[in-house]
Amino acid sequence: MAAVDVIVDNFAALWSKPFNRVILAQIFFAISILGSFVNWTQLVPETYFSNRRNVVNMYFVKVSWGWSLLLLTPFILFTSYKNLTFALRRLSSLVVATAIWYTITKFFSYINNATGTCHVPESEAMDQVPHDDITSCRNAGGQWDGFAISGHSFILSYSALIIAEEMAPMVHLVKKNRNTVLDLLYVSLNWIVITWIWMFVCTSVYFHSFPEKLLGTVLGIVPWFVTYRIWYSMPFSPGLPYQPKEQR
Repeated sequence: MAAVDVIVDNFAALWSKPFNRVILAQIFFAISILGSFVNWTQLVPETYFSNRRNVVNMYFVKVSWGWSLLLLTPFILFTSYKNLTFALRRLSSLVVATAIWYTITKFFSYINNATGTCHVPESEAMDQVPHDDITSCRNAGGQWDGFAISGHSFILSYSALIIAEEMAPMVHLVKKNRNTVLDLLYVSLNWIVITWIWMFVCTSVYFHSFPEKLLGTVLGIVPWFVTYRIWYSMPFSPGLPYQPKEQR
């Protein structure tokens, strides 16, 4: 497992530096802007990833929060189990993150419903009542035209930033305290982050308008910043992932 050790050590060194995690947020912001420009030029040809039904989108991105929780929960337990109180506090950060995810996605749906109108083909519009929400519109064979803030831009940036924060303690675990399961779990988390970045690029290049993507990205970055850079450093909070005292 020497190859796994090398991968783990390199990623651990990367995410241990707070500056690199801030850079990741800036990268998402830059991709959102540059990808939208590329989309506007229409120079990029259609690819497998421009199809919404590609495997990665259908089985990973659409349930991305589930994948994030599935991998982060055991990772936090593995790296915090020696202190039950600390472990419970750290797990509560996932409860906070889930509440943020749920609230913001509901907000997106509300905005889309509030700003949209339904366009039903004339051949299907006869004898039908007006459709004032997305569900009834689509059930009638219509197309809903509203301000659809990019849920992908939000969840992919927010999820990746949280995972990066929670992976930071790995660098402080000496090899004798690590095991194969923890190492593979850590590699899987990094694979998920890389996948989320790639799909964020695809979203920026192929889908949504620039305002929809930019707002989705901002709403992914701001909650991460408020929680991990401000609130979690305070006493009455879930607290930050483990850090040696000299780094606090």
